[in-house]
Amino acid sequence: MVKFAERLKELRIAKNMTRMQLAQNLKVSLRSISYWETGQRECDFNTLMKLAKELDSTTDYLLGMTDY
Repeated sequence: MVKFAERLKELRIAKNMTRMQLAQNLKVSLRSISYWETGQRECDFNTLMKLAKELDSTTDYLLGMTDY
């Protein structure tokens, strides 16, 4: 879970997005983004796929299964 939180934040910052922008694009609350980035909660599978697409990444990278 720690890798997911770190990578989510890393990718969001690399795309010059605020948490609010990402939340709006995904149609989730700002609090959800905060929880995910701090490792307090996990997102569901559908949201994971949306995150990967929005951040131009893969679910495997977000989950820490690959390094690219």
